[in-house]
Amino acid sequence: MLFYQKIVEERILEAQKAGAFDNLPGKGKPLRLEDLTWVPDDLRVPFIVLRNAGVLPPEVELLKEIHKLEDLLKYVEDEGERKATLKSIQWKVIRLDLLKRRSLSLKRVQYYGKKLAAKFLTR
Repeated sequence: MLFYQKIVEERILEAQKAGAFDNLPGKGKPLRLEDLTWVPDDLRVPFIVLRNAGVLPPEVELLKEIHKLEDLLKYVEDEGERKATLKSIQWKVIRLDLLKRRSLSLKRVQYYGKKLAAKFLTR
């Protein structure tokens, strides 16, 4: 490993002498370092790459969709569309709960259980 480090150091010094780093954007300005201590060490590079690419975790995508549907629900007047939108929100909340790997509260399990039972019993 030391052999590679020595080669890298030499190449960096050569580039400095050649002026490769003289006109970089942000030269002379302080670095904006981000606190990523909450991200495990082995996931920091993939996290930064995905974030810079504009890719959000599925949980965040679902939350955005849920909020959009809740906002849309304020303006829906048709009862059929309203029920469909509510059902979509409910399924997204369930999926979000599963993605977060947390158990559903007893109240929610009972509520969704009754809804599913009613759906299958009416067929």
